[in-house]
Amino acid sequence: MTLATPPMRPLVPHFSSGPCAKRPGWNSQNLKDAVLGRSHRSKAGKAKLKRAIDLTREILQVPADYRIGIVPASDTGAIEMAFWSLLGPRPVTVLAWESFGEGWVGDITKELKLKDVTVRRAGYGELPELASIDPASDIVFTWNGTTSGVRVANADWIAADRTGITICDATSAAFAQPLDWPKLDVATFSWQKALGGEAAHGMLILSPRAVARLESYSPPWPLPKIFRMTKGGKLNEGIFLGETINTPSMLCVEDYLDALDWAKSVGGLQALQARADGNAKTIADWVAKTPWIDFLARDPALRSNTSVCLKVVDPAVTRLAPEAQAAFVKGIAAALDKEGVAYDIDAYRDAPAGLRIWCGSTVERSDVEALTLWLDWAYAKAKEALAKAA
Repeated sequence: MTLATPPMRPLVPHFSSGPCAKRPGWNSQNLKDAVLGRSHRSKAGKAKLKRAIDLTREILQVPADYRIGIVPASDTGAIEMAFWSLLGPRPVTVLAWESFGEGWVGDITKELKLKDVTVRRAGYGELPELASIDPASDIVFTWNGTTSGVRVANADWIAADRTGITICDATSAAFAQPLDWPKLDVATFSWQKALGGEAAHGMLILSPRAVARLESYSPPWPLPKIFRMTKGGKLNEGIFLGETINTPSMLCVEDYLDALDWAKSVGGLQALQARADGNAKTIADWVAKTPWIDFLARDPALRSNTSVCLKVVDPAVTRLAPEAQAAFVKGIAAALDKEGVAYDIDAYRDAPAGLRIWCGSTVERSDVEALTLWLDWAYAKAKEALAKAA
């Protein structure tokens, strides 16, 4: 039997969780004013970098006394700078409930080799226990678990009178979820996530408490040049004024500025969050009426509005061997890729078999609505193949 294809298609099939969809109406001509073929330290180059920092502050509503820097190597580079420069003088509590959080556990325990480390873990779809975390310890966590679709609902669990610092990987939360700045001493993210920018550049945001740690603590290990944030025991303020440690791509900077300008034009942070919430609700409404699919995150209050992770719950599939279940879901993703209606929506390689759909603010809700029709189509196609193979 030939399955009828849905009557409408997503106009933009980019549902990857990173790099993510470009903003609506994006065109390479928008980058024509990029400072190319010139030094990033020229007056024009430094002005572009400073504007990127200033717009980031404005749209994310970062407090005036927090520093914002553009750093190398995406979110990974930004958070590693924080780990290697700030951790060590106090006990550390690390929270892990998906791939990236688990990666930070490994870096802190196996690479930095810190001894006084408490790790709180939870499986995919859950959060670890957040109560009774020692406020004297440093805390490392991801705000939004990109590979599990589970986020913290808020930062109420972080003590306001803590003596440790908090280091937050906010790369799939920034611009889409409200960040509680007084509770965050370090926040990091990358351009290629919520605003659909280009890769290889990270953002590092430091509170006054984080700056005080940098200026009062010298790590016992060597720091590579791209990790160094102090000179003579004082913060290198230039990094946070657009004087980058190494050479950035000014084409990528222009693309980030274009995304920030778009974000401002649609209404800023509240509008961006509303767009992501609307996209995620479209998926939630479809899941509620679709018996074969469910969220990986069990608690609705903890479900991400950006990296929406789903699992197949059809008993005909769940009773298959794990490899066969994974093949079934990959078949759905592959069919949609072949049709050109959804790219890169298979679950992250370390996550349970499932689908991961980016619903951030650069995605149009009408495209998500159209995608749900195609998900049903691809599922029916995979189910038909499964029946034939039986």
